[in-house]
Amino acid sequence: MTIGETLAKARRSSGLTITQVSERTRVRETIIRGIEQDDYSACGGDFYARGHIRSIARVVGADPVPLIAEYDATLRAPEEITAAEALEPTMPIRAVERRATNWTAILAVAALAAFGFLAYHLASSGGHATASPAAVTRPAHHAARHSGHAAAHHAHPKPASSPAAAQLTSLTPVSVTAFGPNGPGQGDNPGQASLAVSDNPATPWNTDWYATADFGNMQSGTGLLLNMGKPVTITSVEITLGSTPGADLQLRTGSVAQLAGLKTVATATNVGGVVHLQLAAPSQGQYLLIWFTKLPPDSSGTFEAFVSGVSLKGQA
Repeated sequence: MTIGETLAKARRSSGLTITQVSERTRVRETIIRGIEQDDYSACGGDFYARGHIRSIARVVGADPVPLIAEYDATLRAPEEITAAEALEPTMPIRAVERRATNWTAILAVAALAAFGFLAYHLASSGGHATASPAAVTRPAHHAARHSGHAAAHHAHPKPASSPAAAQLTSLTPVSVTAFGPNGPGQGDNPGQASLAVSDNPATPWNTDWYATADFGNMQSGTGLLLNMGKPVTITSVEITLGSTPGADLQLRTGSVAQLAGLKTVATATNVGGVVHLQLAAPSQGQYLLIWFTKLPPDSSGTFEAFVSGVSLKGQA
């Protein structure tokens, strides 16, 4: 009996569907179906195939050890074993933070030196000092007072709030789709994409797991495409991620559901938890793409991102 036949038989014996196995293992349904048919082309390589076999076997109640041994003996290229085992994750990779220059201390010392020089200059000149234009900046409203009272009669008071600001409201997408480098429906865990806007941290949408933060060099990114149903103007977005920082993401908008046609309007680096993205300028489009370009570490020593809430502000 082949590996796929063994796993399929164990799954049926345990009373689980492919969808249920996918939810428990976080392995795509298409990959599970392929493995049950002994097709590993969608796994992305031996390392991932072995990981998927191990995860599926544990969920359906099969022993993964002989299955992995059979895979290595029959399907795995011998020259790839050493290199792949060297990539086996044992713990999350932690970035080494570079110590920032203490500009506060440097500026404080410079200010004290300037103050000392000014005090000495005052004392030596009998208490009178002449301020240079660079040292004293005259407020604009002081200069305006010298333009005469006639100009004041033509000034108009600034409104308390602009009409555009008063019209900002919460926006709700009509659909959420997993999005990959090849477009919508090709992203990670497409069957669970709607969980990204559930506002329930206990049931988030998550990406597939990867051996490295940059997707094991397999692809450029992964994400979620929000279809607003019609063109809207977006001014800010709030995204609830998992608590572990380390995610890099882009916010893209546009009128076509293609990566190349969606313009980057905001970015965030090394983030986790609740992420607030304020657009530099309002952006109009029917589609909003949350595009991960780097994943945070998870508790298993691999890398994946979680999204449990998305809040949009703008104009319908």
